[in-house]
Amino acid sequence: MKPKRIILAGGTGFLGRLLAKALADRGDEVVVLTRRPEADGSAARAVYWDGRTMGPWVAELEGADAVVNLAGKNVSCRYTPEALREIIASRVDSVHVIGDAIRRCLNPPAVWVQTGSLAIYGDAGDRICDEEAPAGEGIPVETCLRWEQAFADSPTPVTRRVWLRISFVLGRSGGALRLLEGLTRWFLGGRVGGGRQYISWIHEADMVRAFLRAVDDPAMAGIYNATGPNPVTNAEFMRELRRALHRPWSPPTPAWAVPFGCFFMRTEPVLALTGRRAIPRRLQAEGFTFQHPDLPEALSQLYQPTQAPTP
Repeated sequence: MKPKRIILAGGTGFLGRLLAKALADRGDEVVVLTRRPEADGSAARAVYWDGRTMGPWVAELEGADAVVNLAGKNVSCRYTPEALREIIASRVDSVHVIGDAIRRCLNPPAVWVQTGSLAIYGDAGDRICDEEAPAGEGIPVETCLRWEQAFADSPTPVTRRVWLRISFVLGRSGGALRLLEGLTRWFLGGRVGGGRQYISWIHEADMVRAFLRAVDDPAMAGIYNATGPNPVTNAEFMRELRRALHRPWSPPTPAWAVPFGCFFMRTEPVLALTGRRAIPRRLQAEGFTFQHPDLPEALSQLYQPTQAPTP
């Protein structure tokens, strides 16, 4: 395959680093758009952008094979009015400015891959959520709706468009698994609340493969659930994580205690007490196969003795 030039907007986080490495390993040129290019630290070429306004970075999109937008403030924080404004603005503004930049290109990127979130389905209980499922209710849902509306309001007629609603990505170099790992090692890895809320998850290797498929496959377009095929309840997830970390038992955390723990961890109870049972219907219908479809094996692979966290 001919090497490609891929632009990663906001590509310095957990997923951005994984994707940049995978692209570089197969010989692609990677350009990372970041607020701190001097601190990027990867083999990719880093270019400054602020995620809101036009600048010299726009020239990088000219003739690019793909632009992947991963920009967005981490939602694991206290939902103060200021934080909520930053969460929404970091998503909506970056989508609008990338859309504007693509439309200005004489030779626009072949594909725009945009990250979103399964949180759009809200607290869905036992209901199975494929890509046709309705949106839920609540602050995370409203954020997702505004995010997806910004994409709809930023047409790029010549550029193929893919929206990935991303689930809980399992990886040891970043993301929420590191927090849960730390709690579990300290024997605080019991079920949360009733433990019946579903966790939709995907192994980091399969997440990277989904990104690469979106970049490479000209038939892939529209909205996809980027999640594994076998969601589990919170109780099941924590049980398997304890097994992987050799912690046979941890006390459960009752729902009334969750706000206290979240206060000290500077996050929100809604992230722990709600969930959704999402499935990757479109990916599977289009022939995508998962290397790590089952949670016990996925965690075993991540925590095998020879597997160290990626720097």
